[in-house]
Amino acid sequence: MSNKKLLQKTTGSFLIFAVITLLIAAPLFYFISQRLYIHETDEVLQFHKGAFVKEIHADFTEKDIKSWHKYNHNIMIFADMGVNKDSIVDKMLFDSIANDKEPFRVLYAPVDINGKRYTYTEKINLVEMEGMVINVAVIFLFMIIMLLIGIIGISKITAAKIWKPFYNTLIQIEDFEIDKSNPPLFIPTDIDEFDRLNKSLERLIEKNTVIYKNQREFVENAAHELQTPLALFQTKIDTLLQLELNKEQLSVVSSLNNDVSRLNRLNKNLLLLSKIDNERYLGKSTIILNDYIERHLDFFTEQAEAKNLRIITEFTSTLTIKGNPALSEVLINNLFLNAIRHNEKNGKIIIRTQDNQLTFLNTGQSAPLAIEKLFNRFSKINPSSQGNGLGLAIIKKIVEINQWEIKYTFENQLHSFSVKF
Repeated sequence: MSNKKLLQKTTGSFLIFAVITLLIAAPLFYFISQRLYIHETDEVLQFHKGAFVKEIHADFTEKDIKSWHKYNHNIMIFADMGVNKDSIVDKMLFDSIANDKEPFRVLYAPVDINGKRYTYTEKINLVEMEGMVINVAVIFLFMIIMLLIGIIGISKITAAKIWKPFYNTLIQIEDFEIDKSNPPLFIPTDIDEFDRLNKSLERLIEKNTVIYKNQREFVENAAHELQTPLALFQTKIDTLLQLELNKEQLSVVSSLNNDVSRLNRLNKNLLLLSKIDNERYLGKSTIILNDYIERHLDFFTEQAEAKNLRIITEFTSTLTIKGNPALSEVLINNLFLNAIRHNEKNGKIIIRTQDNQLTFLNTGQSAPLAIEKLFNRFSKINPSSQGNGLGLAIIKKIVEINQWEIKYTFENQLHSFSVKF
């Protein structure tokens, strides 16, 4: 599911609210306007009736009533129809002008003329009212729609300016790398929330950068300092191995020798990672990977003899890359050693070159590896492995700084590590 921008979500919520409001307000407005017009119509009917009673009825005769009917079709005076109080009703009556039945509002009221009871009736056509109410409703809706369009337009224009510092901060945070000397420079803003956000991020970045540099320096210094005692330790163990030792002593010294060798490898790998982090390997040149693999194939074949592994090369194309020679060598060595260490006895290793891609395939455990932790530092594929958990982490780091891509797959009972250049 694709993510939406903040402005789109807020505008979308506003539009939904506006549409719902319009759907409710439009019929409500029409109904209220209609009731108000009917109320006004009723008042007009009552006013006309009041004026008639006050000004005319005192001296009206039957002849005057007939003359009145001749010239007033909407106000009629009939013989008493039994109406005791004013009553206003809705009626559908024939309109000679429209030549059709139309809605009317009709008043029936008792009046006394010259001491005789009559029924006063007056009607007002409501068709004009409906047309007027509809026109007013249309104008109202048009104004509301224009208002909404204006609000949304102004919101987008002003939001682009208001949210500019936030998006600038977002872009700089996305581009920020703690191992590079490029601290973000946030643009000044007079919006309190964005200003607080920028200052908090600056403090957080500054603090974490210091911690990162201290950790990196500690690892590098520790690795350098460990080199001398480890070398002395290794020399003394080599001296012990040259002495005449019994079987038990020889076993202990050999075990120590293996442990010191592992410590040496770990120390060298930590130092290598530190140097990579410090960008000590910036120089690049053209490298033909096929040649390097073929030159060192005998060495890796010897390493694989302990497990009786078969190494197969499938060079379908000459793979030429642009990279640092030292790091490229480390990359291939670690891919080779990883395929050997995590293989099974009498297994095989397939080295395949394709266009812009190098692939190492090997037999091993019958289930795929956990990809989410595969390239983490000190995360071992197999807990019983003799490795130090840094081989794949170094591979990942080399791939990242060269903007290459590494991919792990498990197909046909083969573990595959592919580097795309």
